[in-house]
Parts: sequence; structure tokens; C-alpha cells
Amino acid sequence: MCRNIKVLRNPDRLPSNEEIEAAALQFVRKITGYRKPSKANEESFVKAVHNISYCARELFNNLNIRQTNENFS
Repeated sequence: MCRNIKVLRNPDRLPSNEEIEAAALQFVRKITGYRKPSKANEESFVKAVHNISYCARELFNNLNIRQTNENFS
């Protein structure tokens, strides 16, 4: 599906906010077909990236990843 989105789960370290946001941006670009939205759609595009980033962060906060018990924000 989204070949440019890399797996962020890693047993040695947790993904950074920047990595999660980049993956969310790639996902939104892929499903909308827009590399950059028009001015009319920019707010919705940015909101979608933010919401997906938030959900991904929540997911990682609740995953049990081997060799670390750290919660990150």
C-alpha cells in the first residue's frame, strides 16, 4: 500500500515525534493523492496529519515493545 512509510516499531528505541509525523504525512499524501493540498484543503490536510500522528503516538504508548518499558510523549 504505502511503500514509503517505514516500520517505526523497533525493539532498541522508540520512534521520535518527527518519525511519526513524517509517516502520518506520507499516509495522508498517499490516500488523498495530493503531495501538497490546495489552500481550500490545507486545513483538513494538516488536521488529518495531526490526528493520525496523535493516534500513532497513542498506539506506541500502549504497545509492549521488548527491551523497553518507557512511555514517550
